[in-house]
Amino acid sequence: MRQDAERLADILTVLQRRFLANLSKELSRGNVSFPQYFLLGYLCQSKFLTMSQIAEKMGHTTAAATGLVDRLENLSLVERSHAVEDRRKIMVKITKNGTALVSRIRQDMVDNLLKTMTCLEPDEQKNWLKIYSKISNYCLSQHK
Repeated sequence: MRQDAERLADILTVLQRRFLANLSKELSRGNVSFPQYFLLGYLCQSKFLTMSQIAEKMGHTTAAATGLVDRLENLSLVERSHAVEDRRKIMVKITKNGTALVSRIRQDMVDNLLKTMTCLEPDEQKNWLKIYSKISNYCLSQHK
């Protein structure tokens, strides 16, 4: 099993280089870093996030999360507001520009995957999705 895991590590490295290099080109056009893009992705899935929630999701301190939000706010990709019940609580939500950027990058990812999937037979494509779904579910269950 160790030998298979080592081979998978090599394969994942190739896949990461391939997909992240393409993603990086897209991110550089928008002047957005990977962590900022990941934060935008989280915000797309929520009505809003507090600074504490952002820090937790990103694995950062609140100060580091504030830096991420500052940069995104300067790019008009997110906006901050105060919570009605507690003005000390800062709420962050994605803007239309932020949502559009995430959507464009995601579409580029889908297009890249479609090209990659052409090297697989239809049943292999389904198996790839099935296996990645299991792995994704496992990873998500570990971060709760």
